[in-house]
Order: sequence, then C-alpha cells, then structure tokens
Amino acid sequence: MRFRKKGTDMSANVRSMTGYGRGEHIAEDRKFVVEMKSVNHRYNDMTIKLPRSLASLEDKIKKRVMQDVFRGKTDVFISFETFSADDVEVKLNTGLATAYAEKLRELENLLGVNGADLLSLTAKFPDVITVEKAQKEEDVIWAALSPALDAAVANFVAMRSVEGENLKQDILKKGEYIAKLVEEVKVYAPQVVVEYQEKLNNRLKELLDNVDVDPQRVAMEVAIFADKGCIDEELTRLDSHLIQLREILENGGQVGRKLDFLVQEMNRESNTIASKANDIRIVKATIALKSEIEKIREQIQNLE
Repeated sequence: MRFRKKGTDMSANVRSMTGYGRGEHIAEDRKFVVEMKSVNHRYNDMTIKLPRSLASLEDKIKKRVMQDVFRGKTDVFISFETFSADDVEVKLNTGLATAYAEKLRELENLLGVNGADLLSLTAKFPDVITVEKAQKEEDVIWAALSPALDAAVANFVAMRSVEGENLKQDILKKGEYIAKLVEEVKVYAPQVVVEYQEKLNNRLKELLDNVDVDPQRVAMEVAIFADKGCIDEELTRLDSHLIQLREILENGGQVGRKLDFLVQEMNRESNTIASKANDIRIVKATIALKSEIEKIREQIQNLE
C-alpha cells in the first residue's frame, strides 16, 4: 500500500487547540478590547471575564465565540473604557451618610469637641459616594462590543489554523513513514515462513542423520507455524487506517476525537503484529512503527 498524496484543498482546515486573538473597537466614546487564549482540553470549556456592567451580555458573548470554537479551554477577557461623562453615574447613599453623620455628632458630644468638618468626614467613608458606569441599552452596548469580539475571534481562529496546518503536515509525514514500514513488513512476512521451512528441514536432517523425512509432516508443521504468525489481517487493517488518517486530515474540521480513536486502532494492530513476530526484522520495523504512532497520538491531543 502506498500512502499517496492528494491535491491540497485550501478549504480543508485543521485547527490546533492552542491560540491567541485580540480585537479592539472604539464607538461613541467607548473603547472595547477583547482578548482570547486557549489550551488543550477534552471538551469545549469557556471562561468569560468582563466588567460587571457588561454581565448581561455574557450569554451572547459565549454563543458568538462558540460559533467558531468547538474544543479547548478558552479564556475570554473583555475590558471597557468610556470617554463620555454620560456613561458615568455618581450615586449617594443617603441612608448610610445620615447614619455616619449621626454617629460623628454623638462622638463630638461625647468628647466635647466642636468645629470638625462633619461633611468632609462623612463623604470619606466607604460606599457613601460611589461612581458607577451608567446602565445603557443592551443593544447599544452589544453593537459597540461586537466588532471587537468578531476581530478577536477571527485572529484567534487564524492562529489556531496556522498551528493546526503545521501539525497536519507533520502527522502526514509520519503517516508516510508508517506506510513505508508496513511495506517492509509485508516483504519480510512471507520470507519468515520460507526460512522457517528451510531451518526445519536442515534441523531434522541433522537430528535424523540424513534420514528421509515425511514431507507431509514437515508441511503440516510449516502450516501451523505460518498460521500462528500470520499478520496479513493486521497489515490490511493498518493500510485501511492510514488511508482514513489522510482522509480525515484532508477533510479538515473537528478531527481530534476521530483521530484519537483511529490511532488507538493503529496501536492495537501494531501490538498484535509485535506479539506474532518471529523475525528480528519485523520486530525492529514494528518498534519503529509503534514509536511513530505514539508521536502521532501526542500530536493529535492538540487538535480541535
């Protein structure tokens, strides 16, 4: 089996689960900055950190990101800065201010001290006067935030795509090498039976002092040996798995879980070949084959 290379389909997109993206947008004296980063994860785990004034938009933000991000542990950071006084609201907690003032007067009477700036002291206590961002209509804020979020997602996906393409090409090269090893084993396998028959005949002649040996008996022993060590089925399945490996990568999309299952099957076949191997050449080829499969397994852990 030859691991043939097909024409490159630029629309096929394999993505890494590692990436970073940033987007920024200024509208109506408001500046939004969105940053995204991700690492490997078995599922699609997302954490969104944003100002309290934008908390109502968290669900919309998550849905927008999940349109393009399907797997990995993703952190989304959103910051908001306003240059307009209309976006700032100063609030006075009159009940708290009154309570502080009353207690200050009690303290003046208790100590017999007068002339303290009661107003100034009261205003300095926490939560008496607070500055908050004024609540605006959700649609208005979303319209200003969306361009920054879209830019961040686009940059984020682009970076994951570049890294994913690099991983794809490296995995394909490893697939080519595995195919070469499989072809080597196919050459060695029938030779093992022939060599065993020759060794068996020579050994019997030595032991029986050149007495003629029943050829049917020898043929039966060789047949039993060949049956126990037959790896044709495993080699055929490896051929099929290698074809699927390329097809999955060329088709692109969310390939991580598919490849994870496929590599498990490839490893199973290589283990069976190793257990049946009766030839040092096959053993060496199988060790190299298993090593390449393990390298692929590690790489696909980072694919979406």
